[in-house]
Amino acid sequence: MSHATPATAVEISTGRRRAVLAIADGRPALELLLDEAPLAFIALGVDVDGADLAAGTAIVGSDDREVREEWDAALGKATGPRAAVHRETTVTLRSGTLTWAVVVRVSDDGFAFRYVLPATAASLGAEHTRIDAGDHGRAWVLEYQTWYETPRFGSDLRDLAAGSYGFPVLVECDPQRFLLLSESDIDGRSSGAHVDWDGTVFHVTTADDRIEVEPGHRTPWRVIVAGTLAEVVATELIDALAPAAQPGALRPRPGRAAWSWWSSQYSGAYLDVQKRFTDFAAEQGWEHVLVDCGWDAAWVPELVSYASARGIQVHLWSAWSDLDGAEALRSLALWRSWGVAGIKVDFMESESQERYRWYDAIIAESARVGLVVNFHGSVIPRGWARTHPHVVSYEGIRGAEYYVFYGHPLTAAHNVIQPFTRNVVGSMDYTPVTFSAPERETTDAHELALGVVYESGITHFADDPDQYRSRPLAAAFLAELPATWDEVRLLDGHPDTHAVVARRSGDRWFIGGIGAHTSDAVVELDPAALVGGPAAVWAIGDVDGALTELAAPEPGTRMRVPLAPRGGFVAVVAPAAAPVRRAVQRAELPRPTVAESLIVLRGTEVTVGTDAAAVRTPPGWTADRGADGEWIVAPLHRPDQGDVAVLTLENPGHDGVPVVSHVRVLTPFDGGVHDVSRLPFVSARNAVGPVERGRANGGGDPRDGGPLQVRGVSYPDGLGVSQDSEITIAVAGSATRFTGSVAVDDETPDTAAVAEILVDGVTAARLTPSATTAPLPFDIDVTGASLLTLRTSPDSADETHVDWLTLRLSE
Repeated sequence: MSHATPATAVEISTGRRRAVLAIADGRPALELLLDEAPLAFIALGVDVDGADLAAGTAIVGSDDREVREEWDAALGKATGPRAAVHRETTVTLRSGTLTWAVVVRVSDDGFAFRYVLPATAASLGAEHTRIDAGDHGRAWVLEYQTWYETPRFGSDLRDLAAGSYGFPVLVECDPQRFLLLSESDIDGRSSGAHVDWDGTVFHVTTADDRIEVEPGHRTPWRVIVAGTLAEVVATELIDALAPAAQPGALRPRPGRAAWSWWSSQYSGAYLDVQKRFTDFAAEQGWEHVLVDCGWDAAWVPELVSYASARGIQVHLWSAWSDLDGAEALRSLALWRSWGVAGIKVDFMESESQERYRWYDAIIAESARVGLVVNFHGSVIPRGWARTHPHVVSYEGIRGAEYYVFYGHPLTAAHNVIQPFTRNVVGSMDYTPVTFSAPERETTDAHELALGVVYESGITHFADDPDQYRSRPLAAAFLAELPATWDEVRLLDGHPDTHAVVARRSGDRWFIGGIGAHTSDAVVELDPAALVGGPAAVWAIGDVDGALTELAAPEPGTRMRVPLAPRGGFVAVVAPAAAPVRRAVQRAELPRPTVAESLIVLRGTEVTVGTDAAAVRTPPGWTADRGADGEWIVAPLHRPDQGDVAVLTLENPGHDGVPVVSHVRVLTPFDGGVHDVSRLPFVSARNAVGPVERGRANGGGDPRDGGPLQVRGVSYPDGLGVSQDSEITIAVAGSATRFTGSVAVDDETPDTAAVAEILVDGVTAARLTPSATTAPLPFDIDVTGASLLTLRTSPDSADETHVDWLTLRLSE
């Protein structure tokens, strides 16, 4: 319904919620009411082209409509078909000669509004939104930083220090009425926002003081979820306000993951460790394994193949700066060609428009090539679960990594606040269930319950497999957790004391309870109410400091669950006639056969003998079936000499995940001199972190070594390894000589090692560099060879850093 005549106030309402936009002292303001009781008073306005747009404003018209949003959620609190209905009113305003608008939506769980700038707008400046929720309530906040990793805490508003606080902000107006402040629908056309508290009201403050905008620019939605705590926890308003996904948008495979970094920060460099975590994921029936920093392109395809046989997908870590720009983003297509399923991108740490444009670029390219994305060091969710379903999770939380090296153990109180605040707005990669955390104040049952209380599109269980195996009840429970949820309910709790969250998957309910109490407490549950009749219950809690199976309640009775100080519990509830425990392991499938694992590209194409149903090629290559069932693979343009392309051979596997093998195609050398330290590896292994290119071995992370330096002399190129390593390089073609030298780097004085050079598996040279010797030269005949191997082994008790220097292949 359209109202063209001027008005002094416009009302928008649905059910128990009502909003009134009116002019007060010449400026627009919005009053929010729940059950006819005032909730908040919001002053409105923004600066446009250097002027305060709200000054001297009059309402000139309004337009009403009902907005029905429907989407198919791939992950989150509830997957599958979702729907929301909003009453929306666009209130047209005039300030002098400028016409602009405020769009207001009211739904069954809250309110939202946004500004529509004049058609002549060129720049957006400061925002004048002020949210007054009274000063007698209580709020749960975190001190603002652009990656949202400060502790969340509760404070009476009258005692809350003036300062900047990050979304979402939870405000308690009274025991039955809460407000959650956040935002939705943001991309590279805007910058992110937070709130500043001045002791009386919250000021919405954007990251950029000024941004260039298109005429008619629409700001992100300012969102106010309003209702009981149960309504706040269950809301999907943030997603409902976000744009719909494009047809055919990439759908993720949600689930559970093993992750080695938390228990061993340098473990991403070691294939054997990643296989061990993959084995545990297979035992548990989980879907994923995440390889953090330090991985090497030489062995990632092998891990992908190993994991695929059990339906486990591999995800790789990267710093955002290594994926900044069109050239860098090409890595994504390469990784996908190996069979990698997703990426974890880290350290964005900005809310600026420029960084949001980077988000736009990587979200688009990862979707195009078929990779899911987990953002760390990142912003919080603002509706991308709906708009970009392949964005499976975000950090934006002070999570379990803070046990590792920050020296600030997490508190039970901080944990209890999260399901009422941060996790309300979307998936949260806290990386839970860390039994071996140092200085932990929470109980084992509290840790276990985080796997239910917290939701993430992919939940990364952070501890070492042996920690889980040593607690058989915990391992059994984590194996039961489903990959997705159908419904969420807050059964009991308050952000100051405890949280009991129930999540349904099919006909089973999974319950997690965590407490911040410093003394014993009891939680009462009604299992029959969850399943609508007689119930079977399997529960685990704290008894005498250990995980213990709790007695199920008598039929028809409520269950009283003890909650130890800073403790927790978990339970699975199913209809009485149905099994409670259903976890099964996926059988290991045979991988595609491979006639040759290394093929030399002698002409314009190669023939791959395999029983694979499909071949995934790297960018710039094609694959077609030959007449005899083999695959004919060819590059569109001849690669550089020494290039090693990885072909991924696929057969159908578990849950739509192909089971794969790999073949490498070498472009042979054809004259010239080649720096071996720049060539791709066929395989690589190093005992202390990854093999380093152009620098010494360092410690355990990529690029953490110093310059290649021997006896005070620096060398511009080479490979840095430890005393136990092996690197294999393909050398087919016209190359006849391999030259260089080997030495112990100045990083490790008073040490020694043994260095061997093998040609097609046969030792061609054996050298014994030490910290007291100059680099030892070598000149090896590689005529007609296929593989060159550089191997080191210990010759002293101490860690030794070995440098392979000035490595050259030539005719």
